[in-house]
Amino acid sequence: MSVYDKLTELNITLPPVSVPAAAYVPYVQTGNLVFLSGHIARKDGKPWAAQFGRDIGTDEGKAAARAVAIDLMGTLQAACGGDLNRVKRIVKVMSLVNSTGDFTEQHLVTNGASELFGQVFGDKGVHARSAFGVAQIPMGACVEIELIAELV
Repeated sequence: MSVYDKLTELNITLPPVSVPAAAYVPYVQTGNLVFLSGHIARKDGKPWAAQFGRDIGTDEGKAAARAVAIDLMGTLQAACGGDLNRVKRIVKVMSLVNSTGDFTEQHLVTNGASELFGQVFGDKGVHARSAFGVAQIPMGACVEIELIAELV
């Protein structure tokens, strides 16, 4: 099954590449690796502002991370020249979770993105990962995720 068949099955439409909010580009390719800049969680087109341990829980956070993964796939599609079937492997995911000092489920929040990459890309979507709790993310977003992928 192609990546696009899986996206259709999951009822996912990929968005266009977001316009950078500061002095950076959405992605950079070197050799066969493509590095995607961090994408923040959005809800209704605006930054999904919240802090874990204060005003958002793990289950809702998984949904936020899943939404970020969809945005990342839109950017990855652009980096692949419009063909996600060129993805050889999702190599690494790094997740920043806006959380209070006593919130310890950053890894579970990040599963929302990791599980979706596995669903869409199969074995090619299984990746190395880091999930960090941070005091703040730009625009108050609850989650920011960046990605490294290998292309064929």
